[in-house]
Amino acid sequence: MNRSPLLLVLTASGLVTAACNPFRSPFKQAPVVEVTTRDANANARWNATLVSPASLAGAVQMTGTAVMTPGSNAGNTQVSVSLANASPGGVHPWQLRRGQCGMDDGVFGLADAYKSLTVDDQGRSTSSVTVPLVMPTEGNYYVRVGASAANPETVVACGNLAAPSR
Repeated sequence: MNRSPLLLVLTASGLVTAACNPFRSPFKQAPVVEVTTRDANANARWNATLVSPASLAGAVQMTGTAVMTPGSNAGNTQVSVSLANASPGGVHPWQLRRGQCGMDDGVFGLADAYKSLTVDDQGRSTSSVTVPLVMPTEGNYYVRVGASAANPETVVACGNLAAPSR
């Protein structure tokens, strides 16, 4: 008797059973989509890239970032700024403002709430502020960095905040 076809059928059946595994519960499989709570504000974060205006090319070339997120409660907004490639020892006033770079519609919150950026030996500085206003969900906002306390109207870095994609 030729056992070759019988052996082939039994082998094929074993492979199909192992591949399909009807005894494995689909509920024990690793989930296809996982929900994470690592950053609850990811969909509420407004971001900006700060750069020096083109009119200052060759004189000042600051860069940086700015972020606006919901504060610790519904009535607050957290604003953070990070500046790089600035002159060591420099002190620069900054503010979150309504409008866009070059088209100012006024400060967001109280002007004196924003503490000046003090640049370290590597040309970097960071600062953050909690503004006692509800986090905006629409509109135009930008971060403006001034030349100095004596000359805050001369903009040495600016960045328009982009709303989060939903």
